[in-house]
Amino acid sequence: MFTGIIEEMGSLRRVFRQSQAMLLTIGARKVLGDVQVGDSIAVNGVCLTVVAFDADSFTADVMPETYRQTSLGQLKPGSPVNLERAMGAHKRFGGHIVQGHVDTTGRIVSRAAEENAVVFTVEPEERDILRYVLPRGSIAIDGISLTVIRVEDRQFSVSIIPHTLAETVLAHKGAGDAVNLECDILGKYVERLLSFRTEETSAGGKSGISAAFLAENGFM
Repeated sequence: MFTGIIEEMGSLRRVFRQSQAMLLTIGARKVLGDVQVGDSIAVNGVCLTVVAFDADSFTADVMPETYRQTSLGQLKPGSPVNLERAMGAHKRFGGHIVQGHVDTTGRIVSRAAEENAVVFTVEPEERDILRYVLPRGSIAIDGISLTVIRVEDRQFSVSIIPHTLAETVLAHKGAGDAVNLECDILGKYVERLLSFRTEETSAGGKSGISAAFLAENGFM
């Protein structure tokens, strides 16, 4: 599990492609401080497993499903990438729950300065994920925990402070560029639980959400 608070920007050094499978070697410093083979590191919001490392880089496999579902296939040697280690239990939870499981990619529609902030407007490739996106809610863009400021029919917007912009790959992105999107996991679980409740109602069971229902399913 991750928090969406980027620890550093790394750089893609080498990429070996075989159809829709890839082997990425990424230059880094901070995330290598306590790294071990088998550890999880989020790369542009995608949870990858370290298969090898040395003093200034690590290597990770990208399987075909990850290739198809994310923007990692568009990376080239020299591309900057956001990096975050899996969260330790002893640390503050600075962002929101991020799994590193990308829902879909999106395209940046616009990038506009607003006083000390920069507003990015993004259109998801799969429009139906917008049901999980709400104003003042959380979303991860390339692994960055961000707050949604506006949701429209086909797109949403986030506002980014100068520090976040300077320390992440969004500093290098603008209109037309691809980003990885992961919606807040809480909305997905609620939707899934309600789908079972609907099935029970159709079969003649009880309907509605109650305190007992929330407790039974781990929300209380």
